[in-house]
Amino acid sequence: MSLIEITAGYMPLVDAAPLIVAKEMGFAEEEGLALELMPSPSWSTLRDMLAFGQIQAAHMLSPVPVASWLGLMNGLPRLQALSVMSMNGNVIGVSPAIADALEALGHSFDFENAKAAAIAVAALPRPLRVGVPFLLSMHAELVSLWLSSAGLTAGKDFQIQAVPPPIMAQAIRNGDLDLFCVGEPWGSVTVETADGALLLPGAAIWSAAPEKVLATRADWTDSHPEPASRLIRAVWRAGEWLDQTAKHTALAELLARKDYVGVASDLVDRALSGRLMINARGEQRSCAQFLQFHKEAATFPWRSQEAWIAARLAKRLTPKTPFSAQSFRSDLYRAALEPMGVAMPLSSSKVEGALGSRSHVHGLTGSLSLGANRFFDGQVFDPTS
Repeated sequence: MSLIEITAGYMPLVDAAPLIVAKEMGFAEEEGLALELMPSPSWSTLRDMLAFGQIQAAHMLSPVPVASWLGLMNGLPRLQALSVMSMNGNVIGVSPAIADALEALGHSFDFENAKAAAIAVAALPRPLRVGVPFLLSMHAELVSLWLSSAGLTAGKDFQIQAVPPPIMAQAIRNGDLDLFCVGEPWGSVTVETADGALLLPGAAIWSAAPEKVLATRADWTDSHPEPASRLIRAVWRAGEWLDQTAKHTALAELLARKDYVGVASDLVDRALSGRLMINARGEQRSCAQFLQFHKEAATFPWRSQEAWIAARLAKRLTPKTPFSAQSFRSDLYRAALEPMGVAMPLSSSKVEGALGSRSHVHGLTGSLSLGANRFFDGQVFDPTS
C-alpha cells in the first residue's frame, strides 16, 4: 500500500515533539502517512507556509486558527485546529537588570505566585518592553492577562513586541527587552547565554492553557478527510508515547539534534521534567504541570478553549467578523479517535478555570481524568454565558 504524503511545518521548540515523534517513531507510517517535516525560522513564516499551501499541516500557536476565523489574518485562508498538541510549556523571564530590581524589592522568584510576581513587576519603572514569539499567541494572552491584573495597561505601561524564539536570548543580551514569554528551550537558553532569570511558568497563570495545536487549512481538511484523520491518530499516538517518562532521555537526545531543536539535550530535558534552572546562579524550581502532551485529555480541542481565545483576541484587538466556533474541530478529533476506543468527554465544551484539582468525569465510554484547570486570579470562563 502506498503512503499518503503530508508535509508538516514546525518551529524548533520542545513542544514540536508530537510531530517529530510521529515521524521518527513510525506512528505516521503505521497510519499510512509519509510524513515530512519542515522547520521554520518564525511563526509568521510558518503561518504563511500553511496558508499558501506549501505545507499541509503545522505545529501552530493555538490562537492563530481562531484569529483566521475572526478576520485578523489580512485575508489569509481560514485555518483549523484538528487537535491540541501540547498544554503549557512557556516561561516568563526577565532581563538581568529587571531581575536585580525585583530582588531589591524582595521578590522571592518562587515560580508559583503569579499575583505576587505581577505586583512586584508593577512597581518597576514603565513602560516595560515585553517580548513574545508572535502577537497572535498564548504568550501574548497570558502576559496581558497577568500584567493587567496588577493594574497595568497594554500600550501604556507595557508594550508587547514579536521576537522569534531562537533570538529571544539575543534580544535580552542586547538590552532590547525587559521581560519575555517564550516556549522552551529558549527560556533556558536565555538563562544560560544572556543571564536572564525565569520568573514564572505559564502554567502559574493558567494551569491548562492549550499552547500548540495541529493546524491545517480548512479547505484542505474538507477535501482530505482521510489523511486528516490519519494525522490526528499519528499525533495522538505520539503524545501517548511522550507521556512515558522512561522515554525522556532518548527523547531529549532526539529533539536536541541540529535538524530539530538544535540545543544541548540537558536544556530539552529541563522542559520535559519541569525542573528548570531559573538563573545563572543555578537555582532551580519545579512545576508539576509545566508541559503536557497527552494525559488528562490534554489533546482534546475543547470548543470552550476556542471561545476563551476568541474573547481574549476581541479584548486586545478588533475582530472583523463575529466569533463562530468553527476552528477547533472536536468533531473531527472524535471521528478519528473513537474507533480506537479513546475515552472522550461527553461534551465538547466546559467551564474553563473551574477545576481546582485532578478529577474523574464521565465520558462517552467509561470515565476519563481531567487535570487542574485554574486561572491564577480565580476567574472562570463560561462559554455559554
